[in-house]
Amino acid sequence: MQLNTHEQFCFNTAVSFSAIRGFGNKRIRKEFTTFDDAVAYGATFGDNRTMIYAINDFGNNAHITNA
Repeated sequence: MQLNTHEQFCFNTAVSFSAIRGFGNKRIRKEFTTFDDAVAYGATFGDNRTMIYAINDFGNNAHITNA
């Protein structure tokens, strides 16, 4: 996984990770304390369409990968 500077900063300082699926009013968001837990949740769907975001206490977030 290759991240740009902003993404790497968000990942390194993350306090939580969001796994987001769907579009519009059908969007589902689940919060996790670890990256691995968010990725494991996304992997349960088997379609690589769960977006994983890193969120930090500075108000930043970044899309890290899909799972």
